[in-house]
Amino acid sequence: DEDALRRLVHRILKTAGYTLLEAPNGEAAVALCQAYAGTIDLLLTDVVMPGMNGRELAMVLTRARPQLKVLYMSGYTDDDILRHGVLVEGVHFLAKPFTPVELINKVAAVCNQEAPRSASQISTPAMSAHTHV
Repeated sequence: DEDALRRLVHRILKTAGYTLLEAPNGEAAVALCQAYAGTIDLLLTDVVMPGMNGRELAMVLTRARPQLKVLYMSGYTDDDILRHGVLVEGVHFLAKPFTPVELINKVAAVCNQEAPRSASQISTPAMSAHTHV
């Protein structure tokens, strides 16, 4: 739901070799998913968003695409996340802030694949350890 964060995550994952579809909010993500005929492997969503929250978005999209894996991210405290029903066994979660390498490794793990080789090259001066999402 944050433009700057979404652009940064997009850049990091694209640099790592992932193909991405991007939406500014839950409603737009549903429309994009409905219009896209290809396979979508992973939904990466913030937990707390205006309008449709991440959990609601995941429920809508996984009904339409049962194979879709979901990775939630949030900078809120554990209590806030628990209220949204995210921190339960079997749910994938990435706490903010995170480094580019942590993001890439978590996406690869959720997708049950090896992290792209370029993951080790992500912490360049442009995306140093000081760059957190």
